[in-house]
Amino acid sequence: MPGTRDLVAPVAYVRCPVKATPISTCQRILDFYGEDYKGMRLEDLVRTVKTAVIEHATKALVIDDITRLKLHREADQDVLDLIREMMSMPVTLILVGVGIPTSGLLREGRRDPKTQEWIYEPVKDRGRSPNDHAASQHERRFQVVDLGPFRYVTPAGMEAWMAHLRRLEGELRLLTSTTGMLTEGDMPEYLFNRTKGVVGILEKLVQHGCRRAIKDKSERLTKELLNQFTVTPDDMPDLDAGSGEQPNIPPHEPTQKKQSRGRNTVFDDDGPAAADAG
Repeated sequence: MPGTRDLVAPVAYVRCPVKATPISTCQRILDFYGEDYKGMRLEDLVRTVKTAVIEHATKALVIDDITRLKLHREADQDVLDLIREMMSMPVTLILVGVGIPTSGLLREGRRDPKTQEWIYEPVKDRGRSPNDHAASQHERRFQVVDLGPFRYVTPAGMEAWMAHLRRLEGELRLLTSTTGMLTEGDMPEYLFNRTKGVVGILEKLVQHGCRRAIKDKSERLTKELLNQFTVTPDDMPDLDAGSGEQPNIPPHEPTQKKQSRGRNTVFDDDGPAAADAG
């Protein structure tokens, strides 16, 4: 109904806390639904999560940054127990993370060069955890799907990259026409070289470029403008470096902004600065 909160949420998306506990994980899920959990104990939180999933008709629960869980922490083992309990709910669990096969969540794994499937070695060290079978239980219940960065080698890979850039063009909020701004000429290859096909780096590069294009009133993304800066890990403060979430950023040496002749105003990241080049 107009003016009310949506009751149907087919897909729920949450991010795993950096140092997760079963309580904080449940709270993240309930935050998505806007449910009140003040003063609830763990068993009440779990029951409320199950009720919310059912009442909102959620069919897929996506938990991102799952590799923040480390098996040497007892609290993380408890979170894995909680996730396994969620498997009994009428919802598909989708766990997203960087380097899941080698993270230990499904036990240490290696890729078979012939079949390209992940192979997991037998458990060798039970450790001190009260639940030393957690990883193997998840291995049997989950299917690993690789989503690597875009490639720019084969025609199919190039077209997939172009399709993503075309979609991104439609989301740009610049005053000039954005059609072809990221897809014409050698811009696609340039953007790939700057990002190596990693969506997160591309996002930050385009965001910075749009800010500069708005400040200098050009309202257009060009290679000359994008060359003036580089993306750094500081641009991704919400990604946990210890869990391997921060991607490897291709090196880039920023170029100097070209100043036009005459009296004008030059903008930089710290704000406007008057320049007189008479």
